[in-house]
Amino acid sequence: MLLELNIKDFAIIDSLHLRLNRQFNVFTGETGAGKSIIIDAVNALLGGKIGAEFVRAGCDRATVEGIFSIDALPPVVVEGIEVLTPVGADTPANLLEAIEEAESRRKQRAADTESADAQVALASLLHEFDIDPEDGQLILSRDIFRSGRTVARINGRALSQHVLQQVASWLVDIHGQSEHMTLLRPEQHINFLDRYAELLPLRDQLNSKVAEWRNARKTLQSLQQNERDQERRAEFLRFEIEEIDKAELRVGEIEELEEERKVLSNAERLRELCSLIYEALQGSDLGDSGYSPALDLLRGAQRDLGELSRLDSSMDELNESLAEAIYQLEDVATSVSSYQSDIEDNPSRLIEIEERLDLIAKLKRKYGASIEEILQRASDDRAELDTIVNRDEMIQKLQQQDSVFRKAIGEIADTLSRRRQEAATHLATAMEEQLNDLNMRRARFQVEILQVPDENGIPSTVNGEPLQHYACDNTGIDHVQFLIAPNPGEPFKPLTKIASGGETSRLMLALKTILAGADATPTLIFDEIDSGISGRSGQVVGEKLWQLTLNHQVICITHLPQIAAFADTHYNVNKQIIDNRTMTIVNELRPEQRIREISHIMGGNVTEFSLKSAEEMLARSDLWKENWKRNLRQSRHNHNQANHTNHYNQPIV
Repeated sequence: MLLELNIKDFAIIDSLHLRLNRQFNVFTGETGAGKSIIIDAVNALLGGKIGAEFVRAGCDRATVEGIFSIDALPPVVVEGIEVLTPVGADTPANLLEAIEEAESRRKQRAADTESADAQVALASLLHEFDIDPEDGQLILSRDIFRSGRTVARINGRALSQHVLQQVASWLVDIHGQSEHMTLLRPEQHINFLDRYAELLPLRDQLNSKVAEWRNARKTLQSLQQNERDQERRAEFLRFEIEEIDKAELRVGEIEELEEERKVLSNAERLRELCSLIYEALQGSDLGDSGYSPALDLLRGAQRDLGELSRLDSSMDELNESLAEAIYQLEDVATSVSSYQSDIEDNPSRLIEIEERLDLIAKLKRKYGASIEEILQRASDDRAELDTIVNRDEMIQKLQQQDSVFRKAIGEIADTLSRRRQEAATHLATAMEEQLNDLNMRRARFQVEILQVPDENGIPSTVNGEPLQHYACDNTGIDHVQFLIAPNPGEPFKPLTKIASGGETSRLMLALKTILAGADATPTLIFDEIDSGISGRSGQVVGEKLWQLTLNHQVICITHLPQIAAFADTHYNVNKQIIDNRTMTIVNELRPEQRIREISHIMGGNVTEFSLKSAEEMLARSDLWKENWKRNLRQSRHNHNQANHTNHYNQPIV
């Protein structure tokens, strides 16, 4: 749940601090006042793409911060029914009773199961990135700099934008006007249906199997290529292997050869240096060089130091150190002399080294950037050659695997298809009930599920038909499409062809209402979902949105007074010019201010009549909430009474 939202220097927002209600938060205001900017800021907070153009003029950076409670996620048991715990001092005491009665046991159990799964997923994600919630809260923030660079943080720790997106996806779901387009994309319909039918875990199993099957089929198809192509490939591989093996390469060989080449190429200079070193240490065999060798001088110093140590024993250690140094220098001189005698000019060996390095360079150009890569290329070639040589055996084995994969996938696909058919009927009924509430009383809704025959596909006995093979992807063998007949007497047609903007909005809201029980995201944001809706439909939309607060925190931007009247907390967004700068200001409205705001939304001009109408609209909304909660309590009471009667009517065994 989003507890607080802080926005600074973002577009025309100078500084904004909001404390949000646990239930239904509504934002209203004139077009262009900055309501959409708030949504843009939240999108940035959730890891969305954002640019430097959102940094307020004259500022170096914009900052968005959100404080989220994740204590609100765990369900608590209330009289045997698990519900999400309401949080916040502003939560009405009697809301808990309404929550208890919110949905049927089956839907509630499904919602709690997904909520628990979401908790586990979020906890695993936080553990993976070493994020430790503080006091049950996560603080997400995003800095957008004038240069275009952004910095994302969770609880003060800088993380990548991708990590921010992953964590935020479990906390907030934004439903904007653009999302209505997903309802007009048939490829998305199967996702809606599977969420409703709680089939996503089974789909994950299918997806894994299909991935394995595709990899096996790719290998099989490669082996089944034209035999002549395979033979040519085998000859090519043999040539590569032979060429690499013939070179008898060794790891580290290049470094050794280059070192030896350097020595052979500089033989004369090496001998010259050895002579200079030996003469400096031991003296020249060619006569007087004009200076005393280092060892002669040191031996003289040793004699003097020896006499010094005989007169003063404290100098013994220095005498021993000098003697050791002389021994070491004598060894150096001897070793240099021996090294010099071993140096020889070997032009033929130098030619061999050059030829060897040239051969290795050619192999590197053909097979890899290093000897290790060349040897790995040979190893890979052998593996591929073995596959080709043993092609018939491999083909037979993969064909057997292909049959096993198809059978396993077919069993899962059959289960998916059967459960989708069952869920499709229930979804269609639920959608028609919701559309009836949304002033589309005679509209009919249908879920079309089709399969495409494919002789190379998956075997299935779907719909009780004889065994056939169908095309299969990672969602199964079904192609799902939502159809609608808005008016009596009209045939069912795809949504994309007949749904108007207002109808699409209502269809999406109906679908969201139905799926709310299976939606584990705690905070839902609706950005002008009322587009194309007015009048009586607006009243029902407000009712639907308010009902979502039983399991979710709901934030809504709206232009409709009928929706705003259902708010538990109502905010007004307006623009003001302060010191010649335009700023967006957001105010939480008191009860008397709400009446005036609703009046303004209703007709523009606030009059005594419009104020009275607004007051009546708010009263009707409050009365509807109370009646709804009372009906739930009565329904629960009747349900308990029925269970109690059944218990005592059980036969005694």
